[in-house]
Amino acid sequence: MKYFFTCLLSLMSMLVIAQDTQSDSYFDVNYFSGNIALHNDDILHLIKGHPEGVIVSWNKKTFGNKAWEQRYNYPDYGVSLAYQDLKNDVLGNNYSIYGHYNFYFFKRNLMFRVGQGFAFTTNPYHKKDNHKNIAFGSKFMSSTYVMLNYKKERIFDRFGLQAGLSLIHYSNANVKAPNTSINSMTVNLGVTYNLDAEDSEYINDITKEKFTEKIRYNLAFRSGINESDIVGSGQYAFYIFSAYADKRINSKSALQLGVDVFFSNFLKELIYHDSIVYPDRNIDPDTDYKRVGIFAGHELFINKMSIIAQLGYYVYYPYDFEGQTYQRIGLKRYFNDKWFAALTLKSHAAKAEAVELGVGIRL
Repeated sequence: MKYFFTCLLSLMSMLVIAQDTQSDSYFDVNYFSGNIALHNDDILHLIKGHPEGVIVSWNKKTFGNKAWEQRYNYPDYGVSLAYQDLKNDVLGNNYSIYGHYNFYFFKRNLMFRVGQGFAFTTNPYHKKDNHKNIAFGSKFMSSTYVMLNYKKERIFDRFGLQAGLSLIHYSNANVKAPNTSINSMTVNLGVTYNLDAEDSEYINDITKEKFTEKIRYNLAFRSGINESDIVGSGQYAFYIFSAYADKRINSKSALQLGVDVFFSNFLKELIYHDSIVYPDRNIDPDTDYKRVGIFAGHELFINKMSIIAQLGYYVYYPYDFEGQTYQRIGLKRYFNDKWFAALTLKSHAAKAEAVELGVGIRL
């Protein structure tokens, strides 16, 4: 609980310097505690005690000045800072920063938050000093958290309360091995503080016209570095070329269908390694490391951002690696009607393969 009160004092100091002008924003501080989920038997030795921490967030309210705000029931967006004590000296402590959205349901009493960002861990894997930490192979990782809270603002003056459940995920997506990752299932309790004496008025003037758009064609290039599960095997660049069509079915959603071509250099090294280490498998060291997949997907448009989810199947699959189906989930940011950047995670079921940085054009 000491972290909770420390952050409360920090929040109060921020409020002292807050301006009196209408900001349409608020802070919340959430203390959380729970358990590490056993998603992989290999991390059983890392689960000790009940991890706890605190999340401090600044939130900007929307009131319908733009059409997308009305379509999504006036969500909030903001920034979160988090600290988590994983209750294990092997794992250390994690510090993270996120961008997040809050979505509301049931007369704005139920809040669903999704945040995506980066984390820093104090005690990553080291082959001599910390070989037991197979969860975090690097100091810096990607992190995602979701929060489902019952929320009541302005219970006492500008103060309110919220409580519910949170899931926090840390993984470097095989940028460096090992990487079994950690998922924390927690219960949280928090306090909110509105910076304004009163909220602005909600605007509800959106016209309910049928949305139509022709089929659009997309080209994307993604890249990054990753490593196989063999610790010390080396980090290698990968390159992915994608072409797909999408069709907007309404103002929020589009369906996708396309093809990926993968050039994963870590897989070339893994094939060579396995051909030597496992002679009984009769692996040809010259087996092609390239893969080709077809995929179907969905894109959810939120202002200039969008969330993509794709399910793919390798139609060219010379070497068996984690199965023939794959998934991709992530964020896109549109700079105009055509050009976009993307940050996505490619995985095989619960097994991450790579974090992909991409650029593309929607024609």
